Amino acid sequence: MTGRYYEEFEVGERIVHEKRRTISESDNQRFCDLTMNQQPLHLDAEFAEGTEFGERVVNGLYTMSLAVGLTIPETTDGTIVANLSYDDVEHPAPVFHGDTIRAETTVTGKRETSDGERGVVTMAVEVFNGDDEVVCRFDRTVLSEKRPGDIDAS
Repeated sequence: MTGRYYEEFEVGERIVHEKRRTISESDNQRFCDLTMNQQPLHLDAEFAEGTEFGERVVNGLYTMSLAVGLTIPETTDGTIVANLSYDDVEHPAPVFHGDTIRAETTVTGKRETSDGERGVVTMAVEVFNGDDEVVCRFDRTVLSEKRPGDIDAS
């Protein structure tokens, strides 16, 4: 387990995730197949060539999902109770087959639950391509375990 307990998150802290992933045509195809998303902009090279992008665009939900996966080792691996929400999702630039993405997380808020047994942590996640252009951003709110022994027994 490499994730953080509630107490280990610091508001304002920026976490630069070392893991990166190059997105393949196969990744995009499989994600579209699994989610039954047959948007030709993602799958049809001839169709996509006639768009403003000039080529197929990776499914934005795959980009976001992959970004969550890239952030988990340094944030919630083994310490999460639940993902509570994903908010304010933006895709300011497209991702293409062959792009390598990376993520950075900023802790934007935290509070204990009303019973004091867990904590709610909000993080802003930014996703970058190989040119350091932001291709996705979103807020992620999680319910986090407290460090064992730190739960108030009142």
